[in-house]
Amino acid sequence: MVGDSIPSDDSKPTRIQFERQIRRLQRDVLRMGALVENSCWLARKALFERDLDAAEQIAIQDKQIDQFYRQVELDCVNLMALQAPVTQDLRLLSALMQLVRDLERIGDYAEDLGEIAIKLFPYPTHDCMDQVQTMLDRCRAMVAMSLASLSNLDAQSGLDIKVKDDAVDSDYELLYDLLARQTNVVGPIEPIVLLVLVIRYLERMADHATNIGQRVAYIVTGQRH
Repeated sequence: MVGDSIPSDDSKPTRIQFERQIRRLQRDVLRMGALVENSCWLARKALFERDLDAAEQIAIQDKQIDQFYRQVELDCVNLMALQAPVTQDLRLLSALMQLVRDLERIGDYAEDLGEIAIKLFPYPTHDCMDQVQTMLDRCRAMVAMSLASLSNLDAQSGLDIKVKDDAVDSDYELLYDLLARQTNVVGPIEPIVLLVLVIRYLERMADHATNIGQRVAYIVTGQRH
């Protein structure tokens, strides 16, 4: 259930009320993040355990993620209007508005992976699936790390995610070459095309997790990376 909307009436809240609303907003972002993290886990189950129920659960959960996204954006705008925020407040609110967009996109990609899992279900398991699973697990670790950096407002942890993104980029290049150069394909090529989409979505998920870490660092330090 998405948190209650932050009121947007004309009364000027005290600084204490303002800070309380900021904390509630941060909690809602973390709740949204927990749903996104769970969607990534469901995508893993759908793809590698051939669990079609998990794929269907992602679509249901994505609606909740979208609700959080819309509400957090609205609340950020309302908080900016309620009181003339200090520079640090503006930095936090603007970064959160961008950050929830990254979370929403990760959730969308998880839903896409669930849909691909359904399409892959009739086909035999491809030989490269172990490598794809390793790539997905790296992405899940990055999402978890980005949320931990947000929860703790840990700038260095947020920036460290970039190193893991380099490993995912390497996974993508290796797997793309493997799939694109496969010459001994017997039967439909749809599974190959779908797996190329899988690794592309994973690469984009990792990019968004990296963005989240960099936005956390910006919240804490005021410096863009």
